[in-house]
Amino acid sequence: MKEQVLNIMKPLIYDFSLEELQQWAKDNGEPAFRGGQIFDWLYVKRVNDFESMSNLSKALRAKLTEQFSINALTEITKLESKDGTVKFLFGLHDDHAIETVIMKHNYGNSVCVTTQVGCRIGCTFCASTLGGLKRDLTAGEIVAQVVRSQQILDARGERVSSIVIMGTGEPFENYDATMRFLRLMIHEKGLNIGQRHITVSTSGIVPNIYKFAEEDTQINLAISIHAPNDALRSKLMPVNRRYPFDDVIESLRYYQAKTGRRISFEYALIGGVNDQPEHAKELAGVLKTMLCHVNLIPVNHVPERKYVRTSRNDIFEFQRILADQGVNVTIRREQGHDIAAACGQLRAKHMELG
Repeated sequence: MKEQVLNIMKPLIYDFSLEELQQWAKDNGEPAFRGGQIFDWLYVKRVNDFESMSNLSKALRAKLTEQFSINALTEITKLESKDGTVKFLFGLHDDHAIETVIMKHNYGNSVCVTTQVGCRIGCTFCASTLGGLKRDLTAGEIVAQVVRSQQILDARGERVSSIVIMGTGEPFENYDATMRFLRLMIHEKGLNIGQRHITVSTSGIVPNIYKFAEEDTQINLAISIHAPNDALRSKLMPVNRRYPFDDVIESLRYYQAKTGRRISFEYALIGGVNDQPEHAKELAGVLKTMLCHVNLIPVNHVPERKYVRTSRNDIFEFQRILADQGVNVTIRREQGHDIAAACGQLRAKHMELG
């Protein structure tokens, strides 16, 4: 039944580039600049319906309504944290649900987007993998999360200043849609987000790390590493059995040689599992010759998992060992802790209730 729903859905307008909208206009007997006007209504004026596109003819607005969908997301739940973090659970057209988070920093507003419904990577400390992978999102469904976030910020006179692709799912397993999304986000006639203000995070899908190295982009790359060696990483991240630790590191060295860009490593500290001094020393040995930054993340408690948080003293000791070895390292500031803002937690609760 869900397959039938997917087949009869009208195309989502956010899936289309400026050039494609210009071609659509020409195919429908209009000058190409009408496509540019549509693009402007979507990303600069940020309207929610085609009828609001007032400089288009009534006939053209009718054609848009007939041929495209513009509303990709339905708000199911909205949670606001004391620290300004806002987390949304959005419903999609096929009854699936995804999470999007707006985080307030001293340098601006960051939006964390989701690229898949569920996740098949299987990290044993993460709520995103509960229930497995349902489907990939289209580029337009990812775009819609940022547009909706910007509409919310418009009411405050603020803007999305950065994007992190660190929500549910593995972006590099939905590579083409992720790259199309990125191109739409950086378009100078659209939201015009600076490339260096966007970070895409992968668990280490080796072939697409090589592919990303060839994209000629200034977009930041982050790697969820979470262990300093092959054996421990395989226990924590089953994807490591497909793309072993050494192969991931080799692909990152290639990326760095090709681009000259710094790599971020995300390391979730799990009490008694990967947070001991020997782990820090081993990790430093691997990373100290790379241009990189390590982001230490005290693991969030997930009721379905049995892991515990690393003690405060052990977190600082882990950081000290890395820093003493010349590795650039920080501890991530926790945000939205009071509203279950970690990936997958809200969706998991929704699935349980549904």
